[in-house]
Amino acid sequence: MGGCFSKPKPVELKIEVVLPEKERGKEELSASGKGSPRAYQGNGTARHFHTEERLPAPHPYPSAQDCVEAAVCHVKDLENGQMREVELGWGKVLLVKDNGEFHALGHKCPHYGAPLVKGAAGLVCAETLRQEGFSDRIVLCTLDRHLPYDRPKLSKSLDAQPEQLALRPKEFFRAYGIEVLTEAQVVTVDVRNKKVVFKDGFKLEYSKLLLAPGSSPKTLSCKGKEVENVFTIRTPEDANRVVRLARGRNAVVVGAGFLGMEVAAYLTEKAHSVSVVELEETPFKRFLGERVGRALMKMFENNRVKFYMQTEVSELRAQEGKLKEVVLKSSKVVRADVCVVGIGAVPATGFLRQSGISLDSRGFIPVNKMMQTNVPGVFAAGDAVTFPLAWRNNRKVNIPHWQMAHAQGRVAAQNMLAQEAEISIVPYLWTAMFGKSLRYAGYGEGFDDVIIQGDLEELKFVAFYTKGDEVIAVASMNYDPIVSKVAEVLAAGRAIRKREVETGDMSWLTGKGS
Repeated sequence: MGGCFSKPKPVELKIEVVLPEKERGKEELSASGKGSPRAYQGNGTARHFHTEERLPAPHPYPSAQDCVEAAVCHVKDLENGQMREVELGWGKVLLVKDNGEFHALGHKCPHYGAPLVKGAAGLVCAETLRQEGFSDRIVLCTLDRHLPYDRPKLSKSLDAQPEQLALRPKEFFRAYGIEVLTEAQVVTVDVRNKKVVFKDGFKLEYSKLLLAPGSSPKTLSCKGKEVENVFTIRTPEDANRVVRLARGRNAVVVGAGFLGMEVAAYLTEKAHSVSVVELEETPFKRFLGERVGRALMKMFENNRVKFYMQTEVSELRAQEGKLKEVVLKSSKVVRADVCVVGIGAVPATGFLRQSGISLDSRGFIPVNKMMQTNVPGVFAAGDAVTFPLAWRNNRKVNIPHWQMAHAQGRVAAQNMLAQEAEISIVPYLWTAMFGKSLRYAGYGEGFDDVIIQGDLEELKFVAFYTKGDEVIAVASMNYDPIVSKVAEVLAAGRAIRKREVETGDMSWLTGKGS
């Protein structure tokens, strides 16, 4: 088969944007108070601010405007995720390509003011607002000293530096016009006057607000809890210090959930010894069940990890103030130069107790399908919320997964812009330990049976978690892409029955089964 082809002519991309009657001046972020937080400005640099400085009020909505159309580039000039500033004579517009679609971030804004957003969900919220055409002010504040970074990677790669974990470079925030306030502690939200109040007394007005405060790690309450070299990993500095202290020495991990087991796996190549202390019989028992947990435990034991199960820490002993031994309630004494505690977390919502924003009995922020709280204009997302899980009959759940935080941040942004979006997603997560990837989809809390296909000893299996007659979650190792396919089935609203997975026939995944 042959033919003669001429080189195709590049397709021009034309955009239509709103030309304001008068260009608005550039805003500069500032804060107040002694020891005031740092802020990353439009140029990506950090600075401290003086007491008398204040954030300027948002610019008023333009009173007169015209639409203009301009050819700005060819459609193939940008790859997905790329941005480009284009000059339109009267000013610049940021052009963004996302999933094959182009977005021109201009000066038109259907809402007055700008939201203040926080956390990983906050970053996605801010990005989505810009992608959807919101061109007014966005301020992202965080307790961290760094720009938003991939926190789940801290336990998977403890040596990683902050710049390696960054979700976006400094230039991104400049290009998107997102102001970032770092080391900024919020002490309350004044919902009546629409103000966020910081520890130093500084107040920031908002028109829409996203709360994504995340969680705070639980700590040990035993004797000697104040000794040095005991960590809950929350920052890159924490993770880096754990590796330095563990190198060639004795490491103890308390807790056999995802964080604890990921840390233990990483330290096996660094430490002289790695021990795990856990209250349950097997790792991951509540999440993956006893049989899967035992198979994974064997994999860890084959990689030099020592387990102390069905016990707790009763004392931390020190020498010259630094950790030397971990004493267990079983009376065993474990040598330890560094200890990592991963025994769960609680929502970091104490600052909201007197705000009028509802919290449940555990401190979580309840939201509806649109990520709205009980206060108009205030949204919440991430680890600190409970929300209705659509495919589980709108059961109110808390799912502290990275993927879920991203989805919630996106939905919150869409509803800030009155797009009436609803959260409808099947939870999906993965982890890698000793070069083997574990994938999980669904919401398995309360499962009463586990159906396993494959070989647990060979770590090539798929586990279906059922409650009654229904499959509510699935986990696999070396069995791709079954977890992704199950997630697609659940997302489509189709119930998977227990009898369908008991036979080992997976043809139902392609619609060819019963």
